[in-house]
Amino acid sequence: MKARVDAILRGEQAEYLERLHPANVGLLAEIEGYAAEHRVPIADPEVARFLEIAARAAGVRRALEIGMAVGYSVIHLARALPADGLVVTIEPSDEMIARSEEYLRRAGLRGRVRIERGRALEVLPRLGETFDLVFIDALKEEYAGYLELALPLLRVGGVVVVDNLLWGGQVAGEIRAPEQAASTQALREFNQLFVRHPQLLSVVLPLGDGLGYAVKVS
Repeated sequence: MKARVDAILRGEQAEYLERLHPANVGLLAEIEGYAAEHRVPIADPEVARFLEIAARAAGVRRALEIGMAVGYSVIHLARALPADGLVVTIEPSDEMIARSEEYLRRAGLRGRVRIERGRALEVLPRLGETFDLVFIDALKEEYAGYLELALPLLRVGGVVVVDNLLWGGQVAGEIRAPEQAASTQALREFNQLFVRHPQLLSVVLPLGDGLGYAVKVS
């Protein structure tokens, strides 16, 4: 979730948009509260909403998520799919998987989600499937590797969505802490790759913590 409300936009703009969209209630609000309390990184609510909108607009039937955490984004993806749709999501943590399975069951969406346990760079080469959408939100230093391995699995015309590409504004400015240096530099390099990739038509949007959106054109 965003470090502060004005991490990307000017303060008054960010605060207006924060007020404009209604807050989540019920299960989604519970997940947001759990993530905040336990410091589990999840997508900003507007990013998760955008992800659901993108999946619905593109008529997605099969989606691939890299980085499930507590299942916040996968719930948005799964409920955008038809009843026979499927999200394949990758997560290395048994604790996160158990928590996500509980939330997915309560949302009535467990049957639309297949969880692959393991590190994404090791799981992706084993997937011999075709997807309509890929969502990337895991280790920032590995984003380029995720994209390289996921693109062959994405159909032409399929969509790529990537979270955290502005990294609290650090990619365009000063790195605020030494432990952020590697991830920030990796994202700077990934952003160049993403917007210039010959197989993608891409844009980086100032939404949430910076959202990459692309369509596979070849």
